[in-house]
Amino acid sequence: MQTVRLGTTGLQVSRICLGMMTYGSSTWRPWVLDATASKPLVKRAVDLGINFFDTADMYSAGESEVLTGKFIKAFCKRDEVVVATKVYFPVGRGGGPNSQGLSRKRILHAVDDSLKRLGMDYIDLYQIHRFDTQTPIEETMDALDSVVRAGKVRYLGASSMWAWQFAKAQQVAKEQGGSRFVSMQNHYNLAYREEERDMIPLCQDQGVAVLPWSPLARGFLAGNRRNTDLPSPNAGASERPAGRAANSKKAKAAATSTSRALTDDIAQSYYYRPSDFQVVDNLTALAADKGVSNATLAYAWLLHKGVTAPIVGASKLPQLDQAAAALEVQLSAEDIARLELAYQPHPVLGHS
Repeated sequence: MQTVRLGTTGLQVSRICLGMMTYGSSTWRPWVLDATASKPLVKRAVDLGINFFDTADMYSAGESEVLTGKFIKAFCKRDEVVVATKVYFPVGRGGGPNSQGLSRKRILHAVDDSLKRLGMDYIDLYQIHRFDTQTPIEETMDALDSVVRAGKVRYLGASSMWAWQFAKAQQVAKEQGGSRFVSMQNHYNLAYREEERDMIPLCQDQGVAVLPWSPLARGFLAGNRRNTDLPSPNAGASERPAGRAANSKKAKAAATSTSRALTDDIAQSYYYRPSDFQVVDNLTALAADKGVSNATLAYAWLLHKGVTAPIVGASKLPQLDQAAAALEVQLSAEDIARLELAYQPHPVLGHS
């Protein structure tokens, strides 16, 4: 497993980050795996050399953090791994008005709660899950700096927001003499490339690590999604672009939709446009030419685009091997152009 510096810091992270949202409780999302089913997947990730694990306080109402801590303790030396979590959304249901957001009160309570669930005395990368428009950014950045100075957090990161909001937060931190964000976890994949307009150039200019979430477009790029997954009676197979690879043996073998495909309304609202299916067609064709899976090639594309480490979710062991295999795939300029050819602009997605 290759490692790389996290932005301009001295922290070394694996080129693949294991996303822990898949592990927790199926009462939160039907496709989430419990501790027993999750354990061999995390063990395999560690065996592959992955040292970077990303969770959030809100995943499975905190249970994901609990499992993350247990698995790290079971399989790793704490000082050799990088554990990331996030704050912003409420944890579970029934909380009061101060149970979400990025106020000083919320951050100081949330970091202690995350540490307790993780069973750790510090967090390597503490990320704001979204930008809080209801709290002055000066208050948020000062509170985040205080948890770094208290030794509870080593580095700060951010997630999806407008580029101007990220730039403003960084400038406020600089003016306050506090810790700045070293990473941006944004929505970026072959089916959604709007981040190339502003956020990614900003991060590249400022030396901020890019850690895309949903690198496979919530599984859409795997090639096993169909318009018939959509609940709408108008979203039939006839809406697919002509020539879709559904007629190939490879596509037919993958034609059975997963449980997540049928229940993930977010993916269905983000990606199921005709041009998105054409992106998958092109990905499928080049993957066949190279003898790799769609997933491997989609990850390889990201790694060739200057990404530090994609956040990889895995519910089956082969999915981890496919992610690791991306590190060995070489893409020419012609390959990249072929993969990007069918893309059509999208509305900005994933900031809320």
